[in-house]
Amino acid sequence: MEEHCLILELKARKETAFKYLVDSYRSRVYNTVLNILQNADEAEDTAQEVFIQVYHAIERFKGDSTLTTWLYRIAVRKALDKLRQHKNRQRLQKIIPWWMPDEEKSGEATFYHPGIVLENKERASQLFRAINSLPENQKIAFTLIKVQGLKYDEASEIMQQSIKAIESLISRAKQNLQQKLSQYKNV
Repeated sequence: MEEHCLILELKARKETAFKYLVDSYRSRVYNTVLNILQNADEAEDTAQEVFIQVYHAIERFKGDSTLTTWLYRIAVRKALDKLRQHKNRQRLQKIIPWWMPDEEKSGEATFYHPGIVLENKERASQLFRAINSLPENQKIAFTLIKVQGLKYDEASEIMQQSIKAIESLISRAKQNLQQKLSQYKNV
């Protein structure tokens, strides 16, 4: 289905259009948020939230970007919001532990990406821990380009930054990752 027609049908609230959208983009949205959140359950919930937001906000879609870019922006924003919520809850839990129940701390949990073969799980886990420790913009740029395989111009549109800024983020992310991963080799 052509994007223009899909958008018109989505705005007309046609159920078949939403089913097509979800079927077409489910795995891309899920993998994007999974690579940012590094938690399969959270990623599933967040991916559903993305499609719910698209359903409610499609009438405000102006067409300034492609539907795919808009969808990625929503997914990245939702994943970052979820990360911020976790960080706030962890801070609050430290301040008033008697009020907040113990929760699994994302930094201590080991994330194994479902697409990694068994022999590479430990190395992949180290890589994802290192990616997770990157500054937010570096993490998003690296995830979109190096993990998701998007092009620089696509990541530029999604992150609403220039291609030069994205190239710089990727360069710094690579340097930071090399430094962090060299620590694992020395352990």
